Amino acid sequence: MPWVYLLLAGLLEICWAFAMKASYGFSRPLPTVVMLVCMVASFGLLSVAMRTLPLGTAYAIWTGIGAVGAFLVGILLLGESASPLRLLAAGLIVAGLALMKVSSAA
Repeated sequence: MPWVYLLLAGLLEICWAFAMKASYGFSRPLPTVVMLVCMVASFGLLSVAMRTLPLGTAYAIWTGIGAVGAFLVGILLLGESASPLRLLAAGLIVAGLALMKVSSAA
């Protein structure tokens, strides 16, 4: 179950990053509120996952899900560049996350 909590925490990190961008420097109330709610929920789920998972593993995977997810949201929804080097970099992050998962004892 801690891996499920960690995955949900990572997905919420993507949501709050996107909402932060949509808040336009916290000048738009609705995206700002969405960002804060998602942020609190993400940190809460990360905290629950860390009861069982090692700190380094949980934090690295949480940030990795958020980073790669935000990268994909940027490409798919915001028209950001999908250059080969950027895609390779994201692929390396995903490979690192997979190695972190398989090397974890929990």
